[in-house]
Amino acid sequence: MIDESKSDRYMRTLRLPDILDLRAASPLAANLLAIRGHQATIDASHVQRVGAQCVQVLLSARVTWAADSVSFVLSNPSEAFLEGVGTLGIPIAKFSEQELSR
Repeated sequence: MIDESKSDRYMRTLRLPDILDLRAASPLAANLLAIRGHQATIDASHVQRVGAQCVQVLLSARVTWAADSVSFVLSNPSEAFLEGVGTLGIPIAKFSEQELSR
């Protein structure tokens, strides 16, 4: 879900859904494509479950934003998000260009 109320012309906030499973991967990719070219803050505070497909989408987006020289920040990761990516063996720092904001 893209939060336009917290967005200006260049910054977009994308709130991740509670469940990041296979069903969420395609809509997540579409939402990220919709904000490509804008500074992105990815709000992970409500995530309750994380699947590998959505992690792959998020990591791909992070690389894409870096290639575009645009800010991509993961914000407020929930404990479930942190545990999920940790279980997959992925350092949380891979998701954000700057230190995580909590």
